[in-house]
Amino acid sequence: MDGKLLTLPIGVQSFDLLRREEYLYVDKTARLLELVGTSGRCFLSRPRRFGKSLTLSTLDAMFSGKAELFKGLAAEKWVLEQAEHPAPVLRLDMSGLDNPSSPQELQDAIITELEDFAEDHDLTLKNETMCGRMLKSVIRALYKGFGPVVVLIDEYDKPILDTIGNLTEANAMRQVLRSFYTVLKSCDEYLRFVMLTGISKFSKIGVFSAMNNLEDISMDRQYGDIVGYTQEELEENFQDWIDSAADRMKLDRGELFKQLKDYYDGFCFDGETKLYNPFSIMQCLKKGEIANYWYKSGSPTFIVTYMKQHGIKDPAEYSHMEVAKDFADAHEIETSRPESFLYQSGYLTIEEKREDSLVLDYPNLEVRRSLVRMYLDEVYHVGDYVILGTKLWQALSEGDIEETVRLYNTALSGIPYTDFANQGELFYRSLFLMLLRGASITANGEVPTNLGRSDVLIQFPKRVVVLEFKFSKDGAGMDGLRREGKEQIEEKGYAQPYDEENRAITTAVIVVDGEKHKAVL
Repeated sequence: MDGKLLTLPIGVQSFDLLRREEYLYVDKTARLLELVGTSGRCFLSRPRRFGKSLTLSTLDAMFSGKAELFKGLAAEKWVLEQAEHPAPVLRLDMSGLDNPSSPQELQDAIITELEDFAEDHDLTLKNETMCGRMLKSVIRALYKGFGPVVVLIDEYDKPILDTIGNLTEANAMRQVLRSFYTVLKSCDEYLRFVMLTGISKFSKIGVFSAMNNLEDISMDRQYGDIVGYTQEELEENFQDWIDSAADRMKLDRGELFKQLKDYYDGFCFDGETKLYNPFSIMQCLKKGEIANYWYKSGSPTFIVTYMKQHGIKDPAEYSHMEVAKDFADAHEIETSRPESFLYQSGYLTIEEKREDSLVLDYPNLEVRRSLVRMYLDEVYHVGDYVILGTKLWQALSEGDIEETVRLYNTALSGIPYTDFANQGELFYRSLFLMLLRGASITANGEVPTNLGRSDVLIQFPKRVVVLEFKFSKDGAGMDGLRREGKEQIEEKGYAQPYDEENRAITTAVIVVDGEKHKAVL
């Protein structure tokens, strides 16, 4: 590879390492200076792989006065002055705890982290059995020895999200964290700056109700680009990598940028600023391949758990969804809605900011297809769906409905028997749509005409396919359902809007035998 290319900091969360090893760095320190100057207590919610940990590591280095790391950066002068009187910094990463599975294990894990910190900083503490008391002891000892304390807590909500499949256990974890974070309010006189990051915002966890001076900057326009890369930042900082990727992919810069924007751009947290996810865009530039790096990096466990327990609508229903402005502020875990979890984990983003509401949508193709893949993997348990989807695309584009049904039954045959329990037409139709979307086929469900809604509409450049799904719980009345579906397509004119187009039109009724878990024409 060309020697002039700086190493991309993929997965690097240490600012110290990033600067000392001369990784490529997009300077975010001007925005951090604004934050430090205007907000002494703040909270930032962002999805995984967006740079929250690197942000806290950078703040740690700033307050610690590590001036040698900031040469040439916007914060260089500020850090030089700070170096004369470094602040004590307590930085905790709640995702680094050893997967506590009970409230006591969580208490013990936090206490161990604080004891290790105290030992590293030569602090003498009393033996404490409660993590909140231990936190207060550490803060007081730092204050007495070094002055006002900076507290940085990463992934504050992870112990709760890890147990979201068991609400009783999650609530018990919440009580431990409530007592822990509430200490920050009582220690306010000892603190210079506090920042918490996480994925979700549970208002009643304690830190947001008791620490009422904690400012939530997650949707503020001023900090819309505090993490993630804007188009301007991408073009300015990654010029050499972009040229290299364009050369390897045999594309000109204009075409490459179009593909990069379609696949990786579009995250928005303030209603205005569009961002690339750092992890995905850097992976793409390094490998020289447009691919799904978001899904490969691992879906958040809590999203999969939530999907299995509560179910989520057909992914198409979340596109252009209008919600209240405070929709992401969940008061309790159990009352959080699917769109809130999908937004906070990065599967949905803000498409438009209206006066009294927000409109949500998928940020880009990579994320949209990731959600479809999660459905197929975790909800429907379909194997080899990429190959199946490709074959479905070929069959449908040729109007071969018999082959389409055969392939669909192949998918059904691989689903565990227990997953069919208490399922109806919606389940089977949604699975069919998931298979198509997994193969990037333009397919829509519940498409309206002036007389009704067709179940599935698939459009190709030279063909339109209209399908009606019917379901028989015990396999009875299949012929009648088939006739009913054909009459419905004809009487309600599902194919009529396409009669004047120069495309072939194929219509069919697919009847599912719920007893045999099999589709027939």
